Amino acid sequence: MDQLTRMRCFIQVVDNKGFSSAAREMGRSKALVSKYIGELEDDLGVRLLNRTTRQVSLTEVGEAYYKEAAEILQRIDDLQASVQSSHQAVRGRLRIAAPRSMGDGLINQAVMQFLVDNPDVTVDLRLEDRFVDLVEEGFDLAIRVTDLEDSSLIARRIAPFRTVVVASAQVIETHGLPQVPQDLASRPCIIDTNYRFKQNWGFEQNGQRLTVSVRGPVEVNSASAACEAAVNHLGFLRTPLIFVSREVRNGRLQIILEPFEPPLRGIYAVYPHRRHLTGKVRAFVDFMVAWFAERKKTNDHCPYELLHVD
Repeated sequence: MDQLTRMRCFIQVVDNKGFSSAAREMGRSKALVSKYIGELEDDLGVRLLNRTTRQVSLTEVGEAYYKEAAEILQRIDDLQASVQSSHQAVRGRLRIAAPRSMGDGLINQAVMQFLVDNPDVTVDLRLEDRFVDLVEEGFDLAIRVTDLEDSSLIARRIAPFRTVVVASAQVIETHGLPQVPQDLASRPCIIDTNYRFKQNWGFEQNGQRLTVSVRGPVEVNSASAACEAAVNHLGFLRTPLIFVSREVRNGRLQIILEPFEPPLRGIYAVYPHRRHLTGKVRAFVDFMVAWFAERKKTNDHCPYELLHVD
């Protein structure tokens, strides 16, 4: 039993003027309370309480100890309350990493609205098309559009997304419309090297996972650059639809091979720890889930409707 617990037990006995009432207050047995007081006195090498069959009273040294102990415990309680309040409050600096291609649209909108709703929060938003090391680089969380495999991170899905193959009309006219995923092996493809499988594109065919090895004139670690390559007729591109939804809607790119798309995946908020999650991180993740859900309902200046298969 730690010394602080024994100290708290002693304060309770004095405040309740007896072992029985202190035991009831603490939810412990009278014998256990008596044991704690005895251990405290043994550790200190002094008698703190005078005991009779009807009452307890402080010794002279016990009275001095009581005053100091009560002050120490109060300061500890105040410190704990202050830390917990600060930890749970939605305030402070929030460091967020997100893909540039997504951040320049959806994430920017969401973060700015979060700041409007939470004026005590400041945000350091880093938009980069790479996987940052949250712990090593000091980020509170990251938004990721991917399959998650890092078991050291905690993840919450904030929205689903489709993975599609797109191409310009000129590319389709020049190289022919692929009828099955295997046709892509002989056609020029644009490869986004941010993804783990890179040249090995995944599909589903007759309920079975299918992988096709592709190659082409462009390899780039940026979803926006890959989209630009597709718009400029350099090849076929496999990418989350959220990154090319604008080009699909305005007709610059076409979705192909829809029957072979893999199951819906997720846009995730990831962070290093589940225990003692700060109020600002919890509030931001909750906000993102609600924000994307609202976009789904309203389609308000957001390509969210294209995240789902009709």
